[in-house]
Amino acid sequence: MHNKTPLIRLSKRKALPTSKAWGIRLLAILLSLVFCAVLTMLVTDLNPVKVFATMFQGAFGTVRKTWTTGQEIAMLLLVSVALAPAFMMHFWNLGGEGQILIGGLATAACMILLGGKIPNGILILVMTVSAMAAGAIWAFIPAFFKAKWNTNETLFTLMMNYVATQLVAYYVIIWEVPKGSGKIGIINQSTEAGWLPQIGSYKYLLNILIALAVTVLMFIYMRYSKHGYELTVVGESERTARYVGIKVEKVIVRTLILSGAVCGLTGLLLVGSTNHTITTTIADNRGFTAVMVAWLAKFNPISMILSSALLIFLKRGASEISTMYHLNQSFGDILTGIILFFIIGSEFFIQYQIHFRKKGQ
Repeated sequence: MHNKTPLIRLSKRKALPTSKAWGIRLLAILLSLVFCAVLTMLVTDLNPVKVFATMFQGAFGTVRKTWTTGQEIAMLLLVSVALAPAFMMHFWNLGGEGQILIGGLATAACMILLGGKIPNGILILVMTVSAMAAGAIWAFIPAFFKAKWNTNETLFTLMMNYVATQLVAYYVIIWEVPKGSGKIGIINQSTEAGWLPQIGSYKYLLNILIALAVTVLMFIYMRYSKHGYELTVVGESERTARYVGIKVEKVIVRTLILSGAVCGLTGLLLVGSTNHTITTTIADNRGFTAVMVAWLAKFNPISMILSSALLIFLKRGASEISTMYHLNQSFGDILTGIILFFIIGSEFFIQYQIHFRKKGQ
């Protein structure tokens, strides 16, 4: 009995050239915008061109909005770059949120306890070391248990997030000003002790430059260093890594210390430069959003610049739509979700090829 070829079948593609892969992604973005435009007309009777223009205005409409958007991109990029090495070796570090918080808490502690007691330059140095060390320790704990007893890193790192949140909540009550307010307020507002310097009149330029510098360094580390090669091999196959003499446990611990340190640096910038205070929500879900950024960029730090910019643009644009047109915030989120769905869906067509049955087969 003759078996016909299936009507539709899939096959794994060979690695596409970078230009073609990005071409598919750009096509997905264009199709998502068309779909969003049709949906907008059907649901709200608004001109979709004006809606998209409003999204752009929300992100880049004024100089202040542009700098704020740049700052948010930089912070999200920094966390994404921090998580990338762990994800590269298939260690699912979902603890970025807690590592940011604990780095911010260490920064706030230095500002409150040492502000005005030591020179500002030394204080900033102590803050930097403390924040990065705190983040590194917070990531080291689940890494050690994973390396030693093969615990579930996903659950462990999520648990560490909750512990960090409660620690911050505890110290917010200890340091609250005034007592009973439940808030710390601006730390060292009169003396500005521990406030990171700004470059000229540009409040967020230092943060953006640090984020870009760390991104380039991480790209070089992951792509061209021996350590980067080792974590790639571990990610592909632990058995192969052990066979060629790589100490897998050492790679896991070392990589997570690096991830935690960069997340701690993000906490330093959020507390010491952007907000000058600490709250339980200061990380603003960046630890989770960064997972999507890293995945969309295929764990390439340079590509993460684009994916971070896209997500922040959509976030700020959606908020502007809701404000300008008096729409429920959910409508802007729906548009954001549709665009992301198309982008994520495009990865399927990058990885797989669809074949249709030909006549006579």
